[in-house]
Amino acid sequence: MIALLALALAAAEASPPPVEAELFGDGVVSTADFETHPAFTPDGKTLYFVKSTPQFTDWKIWVTERNAGGTWSPPKMAPFSGTYRDADPYVTADGKRLYFISDRPVDGKPKEDMDIWVMERSKEGAWGTPKNLGAPVNSSGSEWLPRPAANGTLYFGSDRPGGLGKTDLYRSKLVDGKYQAPENLGPAINTAAEEYEPCIAPDESFLIFMAAGRPDTGGGGDLYISYRKDGAWTPPQNLGPTVNRRGLDIGPYLSLDGKSFYWSSGRIVGGRNGMGDIYRIDLDILKKLASH
Repeated sequence: MIALLALALAAAEASPPPVEAELFGDGVVSTADFETHPAFTPDGKTLYFVKSTPQFTDWKIWVTERNAGGTWSPPKMAPFSGTYRDADPYVTADGKRLYFISDRPVDGKPKEDMDIWVMERSKEGAWGTPKNLGAPVNSSGSEWLPRPAANGTLYFGSDRPGGLGKTDLYRSKLVDGKYQAPENLGPAINTAAEEYEPCIAPDESFLIFMAAGRPDTGGGGDLYISYRKDGAWTPPQNLGPTVNRRGLDIGPYLSLDGKSFYWSSGRIVGGRNGMGDIYRIDLDILKKLASH
């Protein structure tokens, strides 16, 4: 089983990760539309991502398949999306779960805030019915970007009451199959500004996250990195101009093989229109850039 998983993860990259920021899926995935939040299946053959309105007020999850030649099929709206606001997909490393956020009704009651939902894959390979994760993870506020660590601990953003700022980052440990009361990641990570999207390393050794309103934020939102050392988070460091530009930089994603870092950027370069496009870079190169 371990050998099969290793082969699957090795296949996730169609080409070696780049040493500079590289536009991903030009003309197919990254288009003139607003594309963000990529998430691959473990075999690298299926990509889920988000298409938004130009105002970034409505979101739907789309899906594309990688062809034998390494190209991507014309994207289609995911079967479970399309009616409500859906965003922030994430497929677990074992391929058995797909997390996302949505404002779809819960128990027949309409919602205005975003909750975390999950689908489980059947033995036949189809995704099951989306299930609301419920309390204590979901709250009266909105939850953003669910990302599980290898041990099951779920990291996410939330504007629930009691935070250090408008929106903070939290984690909920998984004990005997049940999520525990969420823990605020604390003042080393969260500030009076807004921390929205946590992208946790599988072993929880480092965290890349999106924040807005910090003194060193150059655009509408920037990406930062912090390391876990001796049980504490190091001071977050802005990932700098290779990643962050004056546009909105969001949707951090670590490839399941640990080689690449993906994100969405509203940079206006190479004829791009300033809406979201998906980029990638070699993760080791990214860490070296952040160390300077």
